[in-house]
Parts: sequence; structure tokens; C-alpha cells
Amino acid sequence: MSVNLEKLQRLRRQAGHSSSVSPSAPLAPAHDPLPALRRLLGIRERSHPAAPARARDRALPGEEIAPGLLQLEQILPFDGIWPHVDGAFARTGALPTQGMLFFDTETTGLSGGTGTRAFMVGASDFVPGGLRVRQLLITHLAAEPAMLRTFAGWLAEDTRLVSYNGRCYDAPLLATRYRLARQGTPLAGIEHLDLLFPTRRRYRGVWENCRLATIERRALGIVREDDLPGSEAPGAWLQYLRGGDAGLLRRVLQHNFQDVVTLAHLLLHLAQPASGGTDMQPPFARGTP
Repeated sequence: MSVNLEKLQRLRRQAGHSSSVSPSAPLAPAHDPLPALRRLLGIRERSHPAAPARARDRALPGEEIAPGLLQLEQILPFDGIWPHVDGAFARTGALPTQGMLFFDTETTGLSGGTGTRAFMVGASDFVPGGLRVRQLLITHLAAEPAMLRTFAGWLAEDTRLVSYNGRCYDAPLLATRYRLARQGTPLAGIEHLDLLFPTRRRYRGVWENCRLATIERRALGIVREDDLPGSEAPGAWLQYLRGGDAGLLRRVLQHNFQDVVTLAHLLLHLAQPASGGTDMQPPFARGTP
């Protein structure tokens, strides 16, 4: 212990000598003597364990039907399904509900073109017992061909596609992805009813716009809760691909789910006679993916 005291005294004398240096001399870099003193006295540094990293939420619903491809499916109770509906709103005759496939995509952008891809496809159709809702989600880029093949398997000879602006956007985009994947174009020749156009004919100038969210609220009485805007869907998917949390992507699934449920209700709504912009609201079935 006396040896350590002598060393401490020597350090103090050196510290006092350095303090007498002329003010005009350059100052030495600041130095903390405490670590050296602890080492001289044999005092060990107390280590503090690093805080554990927050576990990331990567959970997504659905069944993996191919590597990187998730499928979700459920049947919702749905009242008021008729074998045919009045097609006067679409300037056609009676429309059979059997074979109607309501569909919507979530994509990496709104500009279209070969650089834009669909990372999610949702569809609904009338089946015994209600409205069947199916969704496909790819969790890495290599799963896109499997998603396209699966969606093609949902199409039959009597399929009639029903969408909201899908004839101008969703269908051409999917056709491009099928060509790039060298799978042909299964959408070619399939009848396509785009509900955007009859909705505009009925409600343009009645309400502020004819966006689907506006029509839902005004005509169907549907108010979405905690809905993620479609413009944020690409960022949510890319965040997940880069290893981020899945919370926002689950909200994209919910947004897409509601879109294809709303399309079925909108069809029945438009098939009813107009009554001054306040048509009778059809029953609404709500569910979660």
C-alpha cells in the first residue's frame, strides 16, 4: 500500500508542475486521471450490460403456400345476394352474380409501367354462405411468379372481373407482370366491369369527388378505422422487405381487404334505383384479414 501512496504523491507533484506552465505555452490535451488511478489502486471498472435490442414484429397472417407467398382466406356473412342484378347502371341487361370476381391490387407505385409491380392481390366472390375474400402477399421479390400463377388459378371461363379503376390501372399492370414473367396473359378476353364509370355518372357533382373512400362514406355509410392510405402501401412493403416491422404491412392487408368487400356492396348499391343521391344502403359485412 505504501508503494501505491508514493505513486500517488508522484502523480500529484507532476500535476502541480504542469499547472505552473506559462500561460503562453500550448495547452496539453485534456486528460482524465481517474482511470489511471483506478488501475494503480487495483480497482476494476464495473461493466454495465448493454440493453437488449427490441425484438422486431415480423408476424404476418396467412398461410405460406409457396416460398415467400402468403394466402389469406375467409368467408364473410353477406345478405342480399341475388342470382342476377339489374345492369341498367352499367348500360347492360341483367348481370349474373355467379362468376363475378371483385379484385384490387396494392403496387409499388401509381405510375404503372414495367418498373411497377403488384406485391398484393385481393379478390372477393359470392359463394354459398356469403362473400369469400382471398388475398395474396409476396414477402420477397422471387415470389412474384408464384403469386401470378395462383391468381390465374382463380379465373374461370365464366369469370367477370369487377374493379374500381381496374380497367385502366390494375388489369394492364397485371398483364404487364404476366408478360414479364413469361406466363401469358390470363386476363385477356375476360369481361371486365369497372364500377368507377357508373359511379361517376351517378355521383359526379353530387359529392366532393368519386374516390372509393368518399363513395364508401357517402353512399354506403362505411367509415374506415385506422386505415392506411394507399399512398403509404409501397413504403410499408419495402420497410418489411428490408427487415423492418410488419405492423404497417398488416394495415395494408386490412386496407386491401376492405376494398374488395366494398366493391361487392357497391355493385349491389348501384344496381338499385337512384333516389336523389341517397340510395338505400345495402347490408354491410365487416371482417378482418
